[in-house]
Amino acid sequence: MKIQPDNQKFTNLYRRFLYRVAGGVILLLTTTGRKSDREHTVGVQYELINGRYYGGATDGSRADWLKNIQANPYVSVQAGKTRFRAKAEVVTDPAETARFLDYRLRKQPLLLRKTLRTAGLKGKLDQAAWKSMQRRSGW
Repeated sequence: MKIQPDNQKFTNLYRRFLYRVAGGVILLLTTTGRKSDREHTVGVQYELINGRYYGGATDGSRADWLKNIQANPYVSVQAGKTRFRAKAEVVTDPAETARFLDYRLRKQPLLLRKTLRTAGLKGKLDQAAWKSMQRRSGW
């Protein structure tokens, strides 16, 4: 079962008060729709690594926000109280993606395990599993 939150409601709640409790795990990402040319805001799990923000797309290459970034990389971000504009880039290197997932597993083991199990990953969670899932899902 996949839970799809109402992005507008979540965005409003995040901006009002959720940023205080969820700001270290979830950021708001605003992209420009590749078809509509309208702004779309979604909550994305992220990690701040060496001063760079990395977001994870549970749906892999099927995530609409990821497709929007591929069409127009200019985004707005709110992570906790911090707000900024940026030019996003999609990580396509499987080794870099595997390092990111390893980092997330060490830092947020319960959250990442639940997310990956929901996405269909079974068995041991390690670099071999990441690479296998990347090949299968187009991550």
